[in-house]
Amino acid sequence: MTTIQMIEQLNTGWFPANVPAKPSGNYAHIIMLRVTDSYALFQTDGELNTSRVQTGERDDKPMTRIAIFKRKQTTAERLTGRELLRRHGFLSSVLEGTEDGDGVKRDANGLPTCDYNESFCKTCPDCITYGFAIGDSGSEKSKVISDTAYSLTAYDDSHETMTLNAPFEDGTMSRNGVVTPRLNEQDHVKPQVIFPSVITVRDATLPLFRYVLNNLAHAKRYGAQTTRTGTMTNHIIGIALADGEIFSNLRFTQALHDALQAGGALKLPDPVSVADALNAARAIVPGLLKRDRISLDQYLAGDALQGVLNELPNDDASAKAMLTAAFKDSRVYFDAYIKKDPNSTKRGSKKK
Repeated sequence: MTTIQMIEQLNTGWFPANVPAKPSGNYAHIIMLRVTDSYALFQTDGELNTSRVQTGERDDKPMTRIAIFKRKQTTAERLTGRELLRRHGFLSSVLEGTEDGDGVKRDANGLPTCDYNESFCKTCPDCITYGFAIGDSGSEKSKVISDTAYSLTAYDDSHETMTLNAPFEDGTMSRNGVVTPRLNEQDHVKPQVIFPSVITVRDATLPLFRYVLNNLAHAKRYGAQTTRTGTMTNHIIGIALADGEIFSNLRFTQALHDALQAGGALKLPDPVSVADALNAARAIVPGLLKRDRISLDQYLAGDALQGVLNELPNDDASAKAMLTAAFKDSRVYFDAYIKKDPNSTKRGSKKK
């Protein structure tokens, strides 16, 4: 049986000194509740994504829940990290560059040009941790594993249909005496809807893990129209170091629903208290971990977890130091396994 050992600080020795060439069973799980702070859009083809699943682990009634697909989660976090890399001079702000002898495109100042989903540089912390695919030019599997997240509460209690308009520059809906028909309706996720989630970082060095953790702590806008709406807070409640994957987002959501229901904290259609949900989640996670057939090295929560979060950058100097360490580790991996082989005519060939 898994033993939950609460210790005072993160076991940094769990993380490999260098990113290995093949999966090596070093899993670091970040357990959290994602909570919407405004009206958000998580949709495909104009409609919110939903899934019909069981309400809880004990409550076997079916429920339709809002779903956030994994890409809608990690994209916001990747862009947060990439913005920080550009701000501190690790990535170029231009799109085009000249390829060097290693197969990396660089601008006139020698900075890598990394264009998201178009032309990855293959050498920065974003490329190495979250992965990339460049057709025939090579690919790298993501070391950040995510899964679909499900709303704690049912679709009917978690969404609202909003009527939107597109006024002219004078602020009215009419021009030359004609009223424009530019009205639209869209389903939005309500504020204070909770999405229990686990993000898994596999075989990353400590600096690269901190890079991912920092992205999670700082990403604020998710979903469609990210410049206008979709504010969300990631409440991190635990870090688990193990030799395999832990419970799924759905199982976490169902178990949390059961716990809140048993405690009388579900008073629908009123929103669920975030404080109640956080307390209940902290209480059930150790039990969920015990049920997983894994070797658990460490579970960090409470004050010990807060100590780890407090070490995340809070000024330019500490941010640059974190990124310098992460970029160093990603470059070591690039040099060992991705760098263009001068003896090969095929781009993206890997050293063995």
